[in-house]
Amino acid sequence: MAARLVPYGGATWQTRCPGTSLSWHEGTLTAADAVTGQSVSLTPAALYHYCYGQEVVGVDGKPEPRPVSGLAALDADGLVLLDLPGAWHAPFVHHFTVAAGLPVVDARRAPSGQVRAVLAGRAPGWRRLSGLPRPWLWRWRLPIAVGAGVAGLALMTYLAMSGAWLAWRGIASLGRLVLDLVDAKWLAMAFSPLLLVVRPVAARMHRLRTRRGTVLGPPGGPHLQVRHGWLHVTRGKHTIEKFLLARAGGLAAGLLVYRCEGGAGLVVTDRFGHPLHHLPGPWPHDDVHRFATRNKLELRVRSFSRAEYVALIRSCRDASP
Repeated sequence: MAARLVPYGGATWQTRCPGTSLSWHEGTLTAADAVTGQSVSLTPAALYHYCYGQEVVGVDGKPEPRPVSGLAALDADGLVLLDLPGAWHAPFVHHFTVAAGLPVVDARRAPSGQVRAVLAGRAPGWRRLSGLPRPWLWRWRLPIAVGAGVAGLALMTYLAMSGAWLAWRGIASLGRLVLDLVDAKWLAMAFSPLLLVVRPVAARMHRLRTRRGTVLGPPGGPHLQVRHGWLHVTRGKHTIEKFLLARAGGLAAGLLVYRCEGGAGLVVTDRFGHPLHHLPGPWPHDDVHRFATRNKLELRVRSFSRAEYVALIRSCRDASP
């Protein structure tokens, strides 16, 4: 039996409709990205229809809640084979899975921590198809941002010397409206030209803190840092999770760096080695070692078999809030 599904909605809140489609034929699921021309064929055990909350920093510097939704293909062990972000219309998903005879897990109302834990359990060869084209100005974003920042700085200086503060506030308000309409946050330099100086300095300071072991991970996140006895898991300016360190009477006591069949990741563990939080992806061992040594965390490095990896992912899901 053959079935076909066309998405409805955007990959995230207020974005364009993704050009991703699904088809099912004789036990094989095929996902096609009409934008890039990529396609993936696999044999999942189930589909995972998810939605979770995520806070991002807006133009005004304040956190804004944004729902992230999508559809994921899971294997028999519950690992994610394929992630398809997008606001997939629930009735379409229902009709597709019924026609294909494929079970679906409805996690649209599940706690965000549990959803993130499921999506972090990636199978070897994990893929993501967004179906969204890059903005046409993507290649020129850096020179345009720098040029806009220089022009904005010159304009701000002129208005300040002229005493036209009201005009500057009006331009800044108009700029926030323009950024919301065009969805090009890198143009914020035109209306906040100090970012021209602040961003490179902040990136350099982050690299310096990484070499000192006070922070672990890329500037945009996710990264780890310790503040007042708490281990914070941070993305941008938003703390995703935080754990009280064991030396302060809490749970977080160690870090586990693992590798399994081409995959890798980092796990925050308690004093007994039980997982508390899972962060998939490559983590430089030297950076992890410096961070663990500075913050007196036990560090373990392991290579897992598939069975051990599946057990780890299940433990991470059980530990998620």
